Order: sequence, then structure tokens, then C-alpha cells
Amino acid sequence: MRGKLLALGFGFITVWAAAQPQNPEPASGYAAKAATTFKRQAVSAAHPLAAQAGLGILRAGGSAVDAAVAVQMVLGLVEPQSSGIGGGAFLLHFDGRALQAYDARETAPAAATPELFLRDGRAMPMREAVQSGLSAGVPGAVAMLALAHERHGRLAWARLFEPAIDLAERGFAITPRLHTLLAGDAALKRDAQARALYYDAAGQAHPVGHVLRNPAYAAVLRGIAKQGPAAFYRGEVAADIVRRLRAHERPGVMTEADLAAYRPLARAPLCTAWRAVRLCGMGPPSSGHITLLQTLSLLETEPPADQANEAWLHRLIEASKLAFADRAQYLADPAFAAAPGDDWQSLLAPDYLRERAALIGPRAMPPATAGQPAPQRSAFAPQAQQLESGTSHISIVDADGHAVAMTTSVESAFGNRVMSDGGTGLGGGFLLNNQLTDFSLAPTGADGRPVANRVEPGKRPRSSMTPTLVFQGDRLVLVAGSPGGPAIIPFMARFLTAHLAWGIPAQAAAEQPHLVNFNGPDVYLEAGRFTPAEKDALRARGHKLAEFALPSGIQALSRVQGSDWAGAADPRREGVSVGD
Repeated sequence: MRGKLLALGFGFITVWAAAQPQNPEPASGYAAKAATTFKRQAVSAAHPLAAQAGLGILRAGGSAVDAAVAVQMVLGLVEPQSSGIGGGAFLLHFDGRALQAYDARETAPAAATPELFLRDGRAMPMREAVQSGLSAGVPGAVAMLALAHERHGRLAWARLFEPAIDLAERGFAITPRLHTLLAGDAALKRDAQARALYYDAAGQAHPVGHVLRNPAYAAVLRGIAKQGPAAFYRGEVAADIVRRLRAHERPGVMTEADLAAYRPLARAPLCTAWRAVRLCGMGPPSSGHITLLQTLSLLETEPPADQANEAWLHRLIEASKLAFADRAQYLADPAFAAAPGDDWQSLLAPDYLRERAALIGPRAMPPATAGQPAPQRSAFAPQAQQLESGTSHISIVDADGHAVAMTTSVESAFGNRVMSDGGTGLGGGFLLNNQLTDFSLAPTGADGRPVANRVEPGKRPRSSMTPTLVFQGDRLVLVAGSPGGPAIIPFMARFLTAHLAWGIPAQAAAEQPHLVNFNGPDVYLEAGRFTPAEKDALRARGHKLAEFALPSGIQALSRVQGSDWAGAADPRREGVSVGD
């Protein structure tokens, strides 16, 4: 039933006990990045070819939004595991005076029901749910970028597609990261279209340096460039998307009418004071800003440390538990689930956060339960933790000081592993998302109450994407974000604290070691980045530790002197910052 639920009882949280963290994508190495500084304009993106495409648009007189379109189209070609036209995004834009927020989150098809991922009354295994036709939501990236370009673009729409079309036709060299992910993904090669593009006749991933051409992707982009988003949401492209999802062994329910009905949304951004700055981000259906600001605020209830000492690390873990408990209880598409007290800011109210902070003691607490930020108790059951995955982030500042922070995703690495050629009959194409597995696979909690973030027709699944713009007074001082599934939130908490609170330069702040907890029993440390003394001190406080690769992908632009911008590109991925 569609609606906004409040009132009634208060349930318990389902404890998630996983054997490993929810990495967005496998790690593929760590390469130190040099600090960079730019005078006029800059692009920070997850692949050098995409960053250069965006810079070329800026140099041609394009706006930050123009550059974002070009970057996204190239990323869909060269970094297909993370984002693309088959997925969605959240975009923040600053026009020099005001802030705009655009929601390109995917929507559930009209035929989707809360039981979409149930089999014999039980939630199907996540892997089966992801690798299916069921998991694809109606893609939103193309429609949203067209809306943002209509409002903030300078160059012709078709011009923005030229770099990606040229690269798709001429080909690009496969990078070590793409090769590593292709070689490690057994599911992708089961799709005939993807296998023919990315693997040789023996089923081996094409090697590093192999020149990969994608004529179907070029043809689809050429249609969108000429006809606008209608070329994607209607006609041959839409028909091919539906045909492939419905032909899957676990067929989906999307129709061409679902694609034709998709609309991006302009939303009110959320802005929250923290220290001497104002952090702005997306509200629901993204959980990113609220959960991030809860975490940061809970860290600030005592005199802050000037470095990541053991006491600060402990407090970060505990703050994360409390913030993720509220996330599981309350955050979902606002068209279907009301905010506590009908105001999302209730979760960031100082009195409420002081009440929550009082729960943090010197020893590790068990998995936390959600708080009660409003007099009415929630009618929802908390959502059990489950996998959320692959994403990319783009940060751009143009010559007029206008900016874009866009986090973009197909969810799992390579989405649902279904490739569409848009009905072109040519080789290659684009991958479809599995964003519907960001909904709770189980529509009700253990107590039988509905989960706020359950599947419903037309609904947008909860996200962790956290594109962020930071202001000091009226002056923009930081454009930032990261991939990482739910780990985006602790990744960004660590980066923002290091950079804005401790004064560590942006590039060095992006290199800080990661520590994450999603309100489960385990604390995940980035392997090889913490000393034995730090680990012993955390264990002495009762924390259960596990070490894994935690491949964030922070891409940021930070104001330094005057109008100069310093770029930051995460050493855990292949991103770069480029500019003038």
C-alpha cells in the first residue's frame, strides 16, 4: 500500500552479522596521487579519459553541468562497472547564488510489489536478486542530466556527447582496474552481449591495453544527442531494455510504459551547520547527508581530537552505530514514508543528537536501536543490513565558480550483468542497474511491521550516495563525494574531519585510512593501515575487528588561496583531478 506511515509501536533492530564488509567493488591496487592546484576551473573524476572530456567541455566555454554530462557519458564507456546511462545519480549544483538538487534515482516498475524479491515467502539470496531482471529500476541519469542541462547548460546538448561517441568508435585502452574487475566477475560473461564485448573467445577478460570499441554504445549516444532523452525512454532503446530484462531466467517486470513515465525530480537540498562551515547534500531517498551529519555531530559532542587517535576511532565507531540505526528505521523515499515529525531535520536536531551522544561510553555498545526524534513513534520496522554497491563520483568547478557534485551508480559492480545494445544490432552496449536491491528484500521486519524502504510501485530505493558542497558563509569551499555503498558515509566522515577539522590538505585527507561500521558486530579496518597498538586499544574497548580492502573513490575540489582549487583523487582507484 502506498502511503506515509507514522504512529503505533516501536520495534527492535535486526542485527546483521556478515563475514565481510560491503565493498562497492573489488580493490585493484593503491597508487599515490600528486597534489594538484588549479586557478580557474577543474574536474575531478574516476577515470583520466572522463576527466579530460569534462575539461575539454569547460575549455570550450561549457558550464559545470555541461562538463558533468560529458564526464558521465565517458564514464559509462570506460568505467562501466560503476555508473552509466543504465543507472541513476544525485546531482548538486551551485550557480554562484543558489543551490539546486536533482534526483535521478531509479524507480520501481508499476508492476513491482513488496513481495518482488520473495521466494516461498522468504527473501531470495542477494546474489540471485542482483543478477536478475527483477533488480533493474527505471534508469534516471539521462533524464536528469537533460533537465539540469536545460536549466544550467551553455553548450548545445549534442556537443556534450562527442567525446564519448568518439572514444566508443575509436576505442580506448583497458586499464588495470577494469581488467581486474572483468577477470574477477564470473557472472558478467554469462550475458552474451557483455561476453562478446569484454572477453575473448576462451572467456578470458581482454588484457590491459587492449583497445576496446563499443559501436552500440556510440549509436545509442548518437540518438540521445540528436533527439534528447526521448531517444532513450521511448522507441528501440526502451524496447530493447524491456526485452532483455524480461528474457532473463529470473525475468523482470519493467515495461516500456515504465520507461516513458520516468521523471527526474528537483528537490530542496539539505544544508546543516557543522563547525564553521555549512554542509549541503541530498535528502531522502538518499540517506547520505542525514547519516553523515548525524555521524559528524555525534563526534563533536566533546572537545575534538586533532588527529585520529584511538579515542576518536572508538567514538567514530559508536557514532556510526547510532546513525545507521536511525537510517535503517526511518530513511526511505519521502513520497512513501514520512519523516519523523514530518521534518527530516528532526534527525539532526541538537537536543536529539545530545540525547543520542549520551549513549556513547568508553566501551563498545552492542548494535544500537533507533532513537525517537519526534513524539510519534514509527510504524515501520527497521531494515536489516544488506549489500549496496558500485558507484562513481564527479566534482566540477567551472570558470564562473559554478559547481557540480554528482554521485552516479549502477549499484553492483557491472549492475545486474544485463547489457542492452539499444536495439542497434551492433556489438557492445550499456549495462543495466540493479538498484531495486537497495530496497529491503524482505518487506516486513521480524515483528511483522512494514519496512519503510520496501519495494512499492513507482518508489525510489534508499541510497547512500552523498554528493556534498561545503560553504563558508556564502563562499563555496569544497566539492566532494565518494563511491562505496553504505561505506560512503564513514568514508566521507573521515575525509571531511581530516580536511575541514584537522586542516589536512585535500589530497592527503583522501588518503586517510578507513574504518567502518554499519551497526553490526564487526568493525572493518582498511588492511595494513592501522598499527598494532591502535588495534589492541580498540579490542580493549570491546570492538571485534576485521581487516579488508576498503576501496573508496573520493574525488574532491577544495578552495585554497584566493580563487585557486586543489584537486583530490583517491589513490585506491584510477581517478584524477585536471584543470586550468
